[in-house]
Amino acid sequence: MRPFLLEENALFRGLYCWLGANEGNRGFCTPEGEALARDGLLPLGWEWLAYGAAGLALVLLLVNAFLVLVMLYTYMERRVMARFQARLGPNRVGRFGLLQPVADAIKLLTKEDVAPTGADRWVFNLAPIVMFVPVLLVLAVLPFGRGSFLADLNVGVLYVVAVTTVTTLAVFMAGFASGNRYAMFGAMRAVAQLISYEIPVVLSIVGVLLLARSLSLVEIVEAQRVPFVVVQPLAFFIFLAGSSAELNRTPFDLLEAESEIVAGYHIEYSGMKFGMLFLAEFAAVLTTSGVMATLFLKGWEGPLLPSHLWFLIKVFGLAFLFIWIRATLPRLRIDQVMGFAWKFLLPLSLVNVFVTAAEALAWDWETMTPQQVWAMGGINLLVGMVGVVLFSHLVRRPAPRRAARARAAATAEEGV
Repeated sequence: MRPFLLEENALFRGLYCWLGANEGNRGFCTPEGEALARDGLLPLGWEWLAYGAAGLALVLLLVNAFLVLVMLYTYMERRVMARFQARLGPNRVGRFGLLQPVADAIKLLTKEDVAPTGADRWVFNLAPIVMFVPVLLVLAVLPFGRGSFLADLNVGVLYVVAVTTVTTLAVFMAGFASGNRYAMFGAMRAVAQLISYEIPVVLSIVGVLLLARSLSLVEIVEAQRVPFVVVQPLAFFIFLAGSSAELNRTPFDLLEAESEIVAGYHIEYSGMKFGMLFLAEFAAVLTTSGVMATLFLKGWEGPLLPSHLWFLIKVFGLAFLFIWIRATLPRLRIDQVMGFAWKFLLPLSLVNVFVTAAEALAWDWETMTPQQVWAMGGINLLVGMVGVVLFSHLVRRPAPRRAARARAAATAEEGV
């Protein structure tokens, strides 16, 4: 029996062959340069059990390792933010506060779970699950090392885009089912923001796909002669800014800002349901960083160090960038947030698509010389700088005359 879904996964191959190697799958389980592979632990005819056990073990290993990394990231964000703000951060539970994420988890597990009397219980309880599951589903196609992934889908990018949009449904479910008008208003604004920023984010990926000529995340990594951030700097900027808005990160975190509509769509959640919403937001930062590292930073590739370590370095480097942005920029108004998406990021993403398409017609990425690669990067950087300057005028503050007319109109309405 030869596995067909995970046969290119090095981790799965090792587990499967350790359990079920036999005469029937010598070609799959025999390493190059060896005549025969030793028999597995299970007898002949039990390859199906080896296949299921190896796949389940790989999924459990990946999910649990990811959750541990999310806990480390929550600690990292709180400590780094504290350094930015000249304070200590978590430092009581465990040495250097390392056990603070564990203490937070215990606190959330033991808090009372309260639900509003008028809430739609089924939808109310299901929303945190719907919010968290897409974050885990992205891991299925994310290559976290050389030959290390759950599935190399030929539509991997499309799968990631489709799965992550489910978060919009979860946000609306949480606000709608709470039986609270403020939660409903917060959910409506959140849905409007998420849909608005999804468009430029998806368009920013098109430039990468035009160069890689594949939707497979593994093939995109292998197609990067240089990191795509060099030849697609504008796309990287758009993806970073749009992802910050979709992740509810500062300066776009109006969805849950107490100064806006209380705490937004999750105002009625408590206990572990709130914990799952909280965990989904932090976990999404790591999965988004992993997607960005795959699309723009050559994924797992790098010199000297193991491929898995290179991938983690790039992921946490991008996560640090998200923290840096959060600690630096002030929160925007809702009209500025929406204007930034439609008047700034969307036109920039369309410009990037047309410029990259013209370059893809003029040059073949696989046969380009190093001089042509750097020329493409320089052209796209120049186009990005000019585009940022031009389109920034569309989202600037209103001109004095328009502002004066707006104040006069508001005064007249108050008089009436």
